[in-house]
Amino acid sequence: MGALAGLAPLLAVVELGRTLLAPGPADHGHVRTVVAVGAAGLLVRLLFTAASSGVGHLLDTRVQLALRRRLAAGLGRVPIGWLARRRSGELAKLVGEDVSAVHPFIAHTPGEMVSAFVVPVVSLVYLFTVDWRLTLITLVPVLLAVALVPLMMTPTRLREQKEFDAAMGRISASVVEFVQGIAVVKAFGGADRAHREFRSAVDDFTRSFYAMVRGLSGVAAGMQVALSPPFVLLAVLTGGAYRITGGGLAPADLLPFLLLGLGLTAPVAALGHGFDDLQAARRAVGRIRDVLAEPALPEPARPVAPQGHRVELRDVRFGYEAGREVLRGVDLVLEPGTVTAVVGPSGSGKSTLVQLLPRFFDPDHGSVLLGGVDLREVGSGELYRRVSFVFQDVRLLRASIADNIALAVPHADPDAVVRAAKLANIHDRILELPRGYDAVIGEDARLSGGEAQRISIARALLADAPVLVLDEATAFADPQTEAAVREALMDTRGERTTLVIAHRMETIADADTVVMLRDGEIAERGTPAELLAADGEFAAFWRLHTGATEGDGTR
Repeated sequence: MGALAGLAPLLAVVELGRTLLAPGPADHGHVRTVVAVGAAGLLVRLLFTAASSGVGHLLDTRVQLALRRRLAAGLGRVPIGWLARRRSGELAKLVGEDVSAVHPFIAHTPGEMVSAFVVPVVSLVYLFTVDWRLTLITLVPVLLAVALVPLMMTPTRLREQKEFDAAMGRISASVVEFVQGIAVVKAFGGADRAHREFRSAVDDFTRSFYAMVRGLSGVAAGMQVALSPPFVLLAVLTGGAYRITGGGLAPADLLPFLLLGLGLTAPVAALGHGFDDLQAARRAVGRIRDVLAEPALPEPARPVAPQGHRVELRDVRFGYEAGREVLRGVDLVLEPGTVTAVVGPSGSGKSTLVQLLPRFFDPDHGSVLLGGVDLREVGSGELYRRVSFVFQDVRLLRASIADNIALAVPHADPDAVVRAAKLANIHDRILELPRGYDAVIGEDARLSGGEAQRISIARALLADAPVLVLDEATAFADPQTEAAVREALMDTRGERTTLVIAHRMETIADADTVVMLRDGEIAERGTPAELLAADGEFAAFWRLHTGATEGDGTR
């Protein structure tokens, strides 16, 4: 309705021209009627296009909200290991920029598409009634522009646009990682290398951007020239002059072609921009669809409750990529009330092994059992009530300290929260904050890496799950704090089954069983004393680390 009403002022001008150029005195009543119709058409256009825009933007906000909710739900169902292998900038771009890319397509493109079809069709019907030959001449610029559209959709152009999107994702991820790691980078003198990585991402983006622009610039320039007012006027005036001099057209009848001819090109030009938005939205929705299609962690149709908390790994094999196994035939039993320490060189599969227990991944072969039940037969809710984990890479929510500690037990008693914080040796530091346990992370609570780890340890202690997985959980702690936390874990372990990745000799010495990994296989296992007496790989590992710590003066 708005597009149709927008033609009324143009047609009113045409009718005024014909009336005023006609021989004899002008009909003032007719002139006033024409002016009133044109003004009314303009008012109707404003009202209806405003309503259309409002409805489009309202629908856009609902769609974006729905997409972000679906993404949040989908990301909450995929294996945690899948998330851990994705760069934070990549996911931030997906939830932020890619979802926002649907805005023009929903809020603006429908109106532009309607105008691009309705206005030319109605205008052409009117112009054909005036002179069909000059109408065909007026269409020449539009047909030239439309003929160039397929050149924007060639496989080469689509590949360049895909490479541009990928480069945009890399630069977004690079910015996030650079900002998050700037303190560490500066502390260890790696600013030049970090800047080089950032500049490399920028250079890749620049190259892909130039490639895309070079491919599209000729086509875009041709379309802009074809739809430009000077070119349209040149075509109309040339054809009009030929028709008028030949006696086939009255001079006053050239006026509608001059006005509506320009009106024909504006919607088509807008359609060109809408086409760009459509392509961008299509690519963004494709990436969103890929994430939503990521298979969720399978839930058992009939969950089985574990009987106890004995953990067993039977011939476990796992690889992140086909044909490249990280774990190769691991057999291991973790008895209740024991601490099992996993040691080994970097890349031996330690982190992968401990991530199987909270079911970040499912093994490609073999099984992981809890209380005699395969983890794939245990519901995720039941699993995370029985297994808690603390990893080196700590993530705290933008919430109060108390809420972060009580994350697994939302309705925990405040005294229990304080008791867990004391066991984790973080209580005194919390009291130093302006609002104590009510201080919000990121607002009035700025914690160091070690302090954040102690918050996560307090969280695990409060959860009091019968199985605890620790992956370098005290990596950032000072020796006194590490000793206090280790003592707290030992004092509260009771019948708890504990699996820990350890490099510090104190942690290893406190373990009931030590498992030495090498290339994804168990090279040795036994008590620390048994393995030292065997004088094998673990003994060499022990001597290497005790010698290093003694040389550093830490022992």
